[in-house]
Amino acid sequence: MDSESATEELSEEIRAVESLTTTYEDIGGLTDELAQVREMVELPLNHPELFRALGINPPNGVLLHGPPGTGKTLMARAIASETNAYFETISGPEVVSKYYGESEEHLRDVFDEAAENEPGIVLIDELDSIAPKREDTTGEVERRIVAQLLSLMDGLDERGRVAVIGTTNRVNAIDPALRRPGRFGREIEIGVPNENGREEILRIHTRGMPLADDLDLEACAEHSHGFVGADIENLTKESAMHTLRRVRPDLDFDSETIDAEVLASLSVTATDFTQALKGIEPSALREVFVEIPNVSWEDIGGLGAAKEQLQQTIQWPLAYPEAFERANVTPATGVLLYGPPGTGKTLLAKAVASEAQSNFISIKGPELLDRYVGESERGVREVFSKARENAPTVVFFDEIDAIAGERGRDMSDAGVSERVVSQLLIELDGLEPLEDVVVIAATNRPDLIDDALARPGRLDRYIHVGTPDATARREIFAIHARDRPLGDDIDLDTFASQTDGYVGADIEAVCREAASIAVREFVRLATADGATVSPETIELTRDHFERALSEIESGTTGDGHRSNRFES
Repeated sequence: MDSESATEELSEEIRAVESLTTTYEDIGGLTDELAQVREMVELPLNHPELFRALGINPPNGVLLHGPPGTGKTLMARAIASETNAYFETISGPEVVSKYYGESEEHLRDVFDEAAENEPGIVLIDELDSIAPKREDTTGEVERRIVAQLLSLMDGLDERGRVAVIGTTNRVNAIDPALRRPGRFGREIEIGVPNENGREEILRIHTRGMPLADDLDLEACAEHSHGFVGADIENLTKESAMHTLRRVRPDLDFDSETIDAEVLASLSVTATDFTQALKGIEPSALREVFVEIPNVSWEDIGGLGAAKEQLQQTIQWPLAYPEAFERANVTPATGVLLYGPPGTGKTLLAKAVASEAQSNFISIKGPELLDRYVGESERGVREVFSKARENAPTVVFFDEIDAIAGERGRDMSDAGVSERVVSQLLIELDGLEPLEDVVVIAATNRPDLIDDALARPGRLDRYIHVGTPDATARREIFAIHARDRPLGDDIDLDTFASQTDGYVGADIEAVCREAASIAVREFVRLATADGATVSPETIELTRDHFERALSEIESGTTGDGHRSNRFES
């Protein structure tokens, strides 16, 4: 294929005008954002005389940025449809050509076509892929494309009623020359929808569905943290597929038609949505591991004081925001859990996130350390960015002393720890507000943590998680033994009194080892000649626990390292 034919084919592909049937009613959860985009695009296209009367030029371009699937492209299509504007889409990766000058010609053709059919809207999808920062790219093609885009944007005033909408999920990767006034002068963030926004989107995607009476869309929205519009659309489709799987046994696949009674019985239930929800991982949660923990306060033995403090610090502000606002009380930003290893610090963090119906991001301190300059700080920024997008979120930093040690103490890491501490301070101080985001940090060496992190407004609640007493140990034994078959000779009070100095992790290990001993005994019996033994005969006896206790010793001999400033 010659160069001219390739140019024509690619140009035709780019200029293919899609059937525009999207309306404003198809957009949910973006009321404020849609109003801003309409003001910047629809008003100049339909009423340019308003701007002439004011003696100003209408805006040339709008940059929509945010995570994938939030509705950026959908919004552009809706505006084009509602304004009856000519609509052209440029997909970033498709416009790049290896032949000299072709990429720039493609762009010029698209802008000329929009000008000839004004009012026109040009949508540049994935703008960052064709207009990256010129100092960060070595390719000559990208540099020429950026230069051509700058020229085209500067010439829009002469082209008539043409608006340009760019979309990206990497706004900071775009060449800054494109982001100044007169080009993409207005940037609008299209973020992850909140609970009300998710409910609106759910109602849009279920308006043609037969819904059962037990299906509560408000509850579905409440349990879909981190879902963007594309995820919610996927959720509704998958729910419908669960409905079809329920009625599949009643279907006659050999028949050309489906029985009318079967069609009439189709109804999407709450169970269908619950099952679909389990199988969908929200787009916004994929780059950083985010979970919704399945841990409750009942899964934690003892630690009553720590539980109560966490409830007051984290659960109450999320459950009663009006009360805090009325009393003009600013909820705590961060909590430091300190105590020996294995006492339940991570479990406490997961439980409070679960009870507060929050997402949970767990970060091991050393995971963030990177020897390359700037990488560790970027990791911290990304964690907090994801937390904000998926609020309410609990961010848990385990082994915080590994990344937030006292500055100036250790010079062996080329200053990485100092830069990480500085970045943590920036995030906690809230240059971008941490709305519905709480940081929980855990350490068994609080004396090593930089003093700046421990001041009010940062990690300003200190909760000691110590070794359990006999009553707490009894509770922990009961939790880890509750799903195991216990013999009649088991006395958990006796085990609790025998395990002074044991922490929760030690007791869990004892219960697990006792169960393993019982299984090993069963296998020996089952593999003996002529033996017919049922697994139903397995029981954990006092002897199993005594042997397990002799194998597993206490993992701590006290409360570990402590610092006076953390004493209650």
